[in-house]
Amino acid sequence: MKPIKAKDLLELDRYMKVVMLRQTQLPQTLVWQAGKNDYSEEPIHTKFPPKEKECGEWVIEQLLANERGHWGPLEHPSITLDCVGFVHNVMVQARTHRIGVTFDVQSQRYTGRRVLKVATGELKPEEVFYVRPEGLYLDRKGHKYEWTREDYERQLKFCLAASERYMEGYNTRGMAEEHLRDYLPQNIRQNFVVSFSLRSALHFLDLRAKLDAQIEIQALSEGMIPVMKEWVPEIFGYYEEKRLHKARLSP
Repeated sequence: MKPIKAKDLLELDRYMKVVMLRQTQLPQTLVWQAGKNDYSEEPIHTKFPPKEKECGEWVIEQLLANERGHWGPLEHPSITLDCVGFVHNVMVQARTHRIGVTFDVQSQRYTGRRVLKVATGELKPEEVFYVRPEGLYLDRKGHKYEWTREDYERQLKFCLAASERYMEGYNTRGMAEEHLRDYLPQNIRQNFVVSFSLRSALHFLDLRAKLDAQIEIQALSEGMIPVMKEWVPEIFGYYEEKRLHKARLSP
């Protein structure tokens, strides 16, 4: 049996996904304009840029290739993603990235109805709580261990019991949701919206797509990759070849 990988996790857990909400249009053109401005005698808005693809190729050749390291112009385009169904720990880890990144996170104070629906049977526990799928896993030191179907089902029962306790406190005692969230296990799913500059998104992938990162945040990174490829195809093609999964930090 092979260890579970991040791409496997996205396929096995259908509740996790990354959806693009908003993005800078013609982002590679904007980087071209910003980079060209630095040595243009005239205001850059007076110059007619080449096509988006050609702008991307120029960015690679003039700013990034051969370790030039001119990442500053990549800070101008931005993209906003809806990250759905990821475990609370992924949100906590992701929010350590603060430069060029903005987060809004689903509250556990105002979104307790989903937990009540688990207790009543309207939602399955796995829709609201994340449990690793059965399979072979690695710890940070490379040690393998097996997580069985029995382990998976047992953990879901704990989640159901926590939801039932939550409902009892809410319905019988009238407890506040900010108090009741103390009853919830740490593996609750928590949606968040995140906005990146292009540079900060690539830096995030440098750190979180590397192969010794926690597998769930690797899965978040894998969910970002097709969105980034579609948004900045030339720039991301270069990034994928030179940096992705290599743990090389962008400046």
